[in-house]
Amino acid sequence: MATDPSPQIPVRANSRRSRSSNSIHPVDVETPPVRPPTPIVYREIKHFKKWIPWLIPAFVVANTVTFIVTMYVNDCPKNSVSCIADFLGRFSFQPFRENPLLGPSSSTLQKMGALDVNKVVHGHQGWRLITCNWLHGGVLHLLANMLSLLVIGIRLEREFGFILVGLLYVISGFGGSLMSALFLQSNISVGASGALFGLLGSMLSELITNWTIYANKVAMFVTLVVIIAINLAVGILPHVDNFAHIGGFLSGFLLGFVFFIRPQFGWVSQRYAPPGHSVSPRPKFKKYQCILWAVSLILVIVGLTLGLVMLLRGVDANDHCSWCHYLSCVPTSRWRCNTNPTFCSTTQLGSQVNVTCSPSGKTTTYFLPGASNSQIQSLCSQQCR
Repeated sequence: MATDPSPQIPVRANSRRSRSSNSIHPVDVETPPVRPPTPIVYREIKHFKKWIPWLIPAFVVANTVTFIVTMYVNDCPKNSVSCIADFLGRFSFQPFRENPLLGPSSSTLQKMGALDVNKVVHGHQGWRLITCNWLHGGVLHLLANMLSLLVIGIRLEREFGFILVGLLYVISGFGGSLMSALFLQSNISVGASGALFGLLGSMLSELITNWTIYANKVAMFVTLVVIIAINLAVGILPHVDNFAHIGGFLSGFLLGFVFFIRPQFGWVSQRYAPPGHSVSPRPKFKKYQCILWAVSLILVIVGLTLGLVMLLRGVDANDHCSWCHYLSCVPTSRWRCNTNPTFCSTTQLGSQVNVTCSPSGKTTTYFLPGASNSQIQSLCSQQCR
C-alpha cells in the first residue's frame, strides 16, 4: 500500500456545518501570537571589569624624566674631577668609586629631594618622605625598578583600576620612607623600591582575601611568597635600604585587604541574574573578608600615624630594637655594614689638595687648581669608599 511520505501534522481547527449541505467548511485558524525569545544581553560586571592600564606607564615616564633632570642638575664635568661617559656632557655619570650605579652624586640627590632624616626632623621638610620615591641612584637602579613596576603594576591596574593602584603605590612608598627614616638616620635614601614592595604585598593579600574565587591558589601563594622572600633577602646586602622594602611591603599588604576585596561569585550571580530568575540570597562578602578589611584599615592608619609622630619627635627606632639593624644588612667577612656618614678634612695649598677621610684616617693628595667645594666633596666620597 502506498503511503504519503509527507508527515501528518495534526491541526486543530474550528468548523461550521452548512445548512444547505452536509459539507464541512474550515474556518480561519486562530493561532496564538508567538512571543520572540528574550535576547541575551551580555553585560560587563563592574566588580570584575578589565581596565586599560595607563597610570603605571605614566609613573615609569615620570621616574625616567625625574632621573634625566637629576643628571642635568648634577653636571658631573663641572662639579667632579673625573666622570664616566664624558661624551654625554653634563649628563655623564659620577666615578664608579663614588656611585657604582651610574648616577649622580649624593649632594645632587639631596638637592633634588632625597630622604634626609636630619632635614625632615629639624628642617621641617616632611615632603622628602614622598619625593625620595621618585628619585633613583643611577641608571641600573632605575632600570631594575621600572621593569619591576611594569611587570607588577600593569597587572594590578588592569584588574583593579588606576585609582586604587595609584593610591596604594603612593601610600606604600610613604610607609617605606617612614620605616627607613626611623631606622636609617645617618644616610640618605632614594628609590621606588618601597612602593614596589607595596604592590608585591598587595598581590599577596589580594590572593588571601579573595581565596575562594581562585583556582590554582596554592601554587600562586607559594610562588608569591618565594618571590617576596628572595627580594627581601637581597636587602641584607650593604647599601640596600631594606627597611624601605619592609615598610612598603607591610603597608601594601595591609592596603591590599582594604582596596582589593572582591564580592563572592554567588552574590554576583544573584545581582546580575535575569528578571524572574529566582536565586537564594547570598552575602556580598564572606565574614573573614570583612574582618581582614576592618583590622587592616585600623592597623595601617594607626601604624602610619604612630610612625610619623615618632619620626617628627626625633625617635631613633634602633634604641628600642637592638637587633633590627640586621634586617637591613648582615655583616660578613666580605662586607661591612657601616652606615655612618663620611667626613673629610681637607687642606689646600695652591693647586695641591690633601683629603683625609675621618673614619679611616686615609689621606690622598690631589693636584687640582681652583678646586670647588663640590669637587672636594666628590673626592671625599671616593676617598672614604
